[in-house]
Amino acid sequence: MSDVYAVIAEEQAKASELQVAGKIGAIHLATLSRGTVFIETFAATLEEATATVLSLPMAIWWDIDVFPLSAPGKPGATS
Repeated sequence: MSDVYAVIAEEQAKASELQVAGKIGAIHLATLSRGTVFIETFAATLEEATATVLSLPMAIWWDIDVFPLSAPGKPGATS
């Protein structure tokens, strides 16, 4: 766990940099026992999204799983 604590400042700085660049949005941490992090990522492709997440220092400890989401439809739209 000390390895994780050692990169917190670096992780926060990189996350801020990616947020300012519009590459990530919200970051949600699950309970420690679940060991899960959800990162809202904005990218044109799954590969680009994965590369963005992998650029975070703590990504070395994560098993990356990308879930693409579609934007909600417009009210009244038929398709």
